[in-house]
Amino acid sequence: MARTLLNAQLRWQLLSHLRNARTLTDDLFRLVQPDALYDRPIPERHRIVFYLGHLEAFDWNLICAHSFGMDSGQKELDRLFAFGIDPTSGDLPDDQPGDWPREPEIRQYNAKIRATVDRCLDRASGDQLFWVAIEHRLMHAETLTYMLHWLPFSKKRVERFLVDADTRSAATRQVEIPAGIATLGISRDAGRFGWDNEFNAHEVDVPAFSIDMHKVTNAEYLEFVRAGGYQERSFWSEAGWQWIAKTGIQHPKFWVARGDRWFCRTMFAEVPLPAAWPVYVSHAEAQAYARWKGKSLPTEAQFHRAAFGAPNGSERLYPWGNAGPERQHGNFDFYRWNPTRVDAHPAGQSAFGVAGLVGNGWEWTSTKFGPFPGFEAFPFYPGYSANFFDGEHYVMKGASSRTASLLLRRSFRNWFQPFYPNIYAGFRCVGN
Repeated sequence: MARTLLNAQLRWQLLSHLRNARTLTDDLFRLVQPDALYDRPIPERHRIVFYLGHLEAFDWNLICAHSFGMDSGQKELDRLFAFGIDPTSGDLPDDQPGDWPREPEIRQYNAKIRATVDRCLDRASGDQLFWVAIEHRLMHAETLTYMLHWLPFSKKRVERFLVDADTRSAATRQVEIPAGIATLGISRDAGRFGWDNEFNAHEVDVPAFSIDMHKVTNAEYLEFVRAGGYQERSFWSEAGWQWIAKTGIQHPKFWVARGDRWFCRTMFAEVPLPAAWPVYVSHAEAQAYARWKGKSLPTEAQFHRAAFGAPNGSERLYPWGNAGPERQHGNFDFYRWNPTRVDAHPAGQSAFGVAGLVGNGWEWTSTKFGPFPGFEAFPFYPGYSANFFDGEHYVMKGASSRTASLLLRRSFRNWFQPFYPNIYAGFRCVGN
């Protein structure tokens, strides 16, 4: 029986998204000076060159090889670049630059695969694998930004960037959220793409609680640092205190101390610490601050209730309503390299008046990453989520300035280990 091909409109939509995602990642690699391609800016992660080949190898293995049974004729490269998950054994990778193919060979491999993937789209009868390829690349466009953030400034081609010179602090208060229902996940019959950990939709009863109107700012977190928060064991979990003792960390990784002044390391320069930007920290640091304040981090369900719930009991697709994301709603979708003030986008507030819930930095929750009821692993990518249902990763919600608009859907879940300080992740507190 002949397969029913995707209609022309859907094919064009997929191709357009795929090409836009390729442009984003191509632009990121162009930021890297040629002599830095084989550097490793974050010790726990692969060298930059790995990702240059990984994005195409992933598409090849997923679509061309898995779905269409093709042979690339370059199986060694298919395997070398197949797995983008960083080493999780706790040991740092010890490969050397000479262990990797040269850039011209990788770029030739990439060009061949892109052309083949596009031809496969013309013959495809289903769209799921192409959405996987598109969103996988968009997620890497964000995580590559994290990696390049820690590359020395001299090894990057500097782009124009905006820095908010406003040194005023943002007013802070808490918002009361009444008891209600939070719907987590996507229904399997919704007809929309989602990753396996987003299924299945289910309701959670959420008791009344209060939550910070804004993300915790640099100015607020500086109070914790100055109060000796990194020296007081009672604020930290046992594992968190061991991490502090082992690493000697005394402040957020994005901060730089120069005498009695504080600066923030942005992608392209150090700038005086902007008081009203959200602070970016690890989960362990966010949790310690919350304990210092006598509060806690929100659960995933509390975040959903504050972000997507409404006083009349309904739920929204986005905090601001059901209309798709636009620039006035928040700092996301690659518009900016840097954060903005936590109160910069009033149009993005939720029905309860909570601000900045999508964009300007992911938000840590107290919920450990795990399966929803009815979870089924993707048969073509069984380890995407299940490998991280280990009790060692925490759910993050929202988005950063470098999160694609496609990933802003209510059900999307991000996750990281609690001692990973390299990402654009902030938090807000619940409690008194």
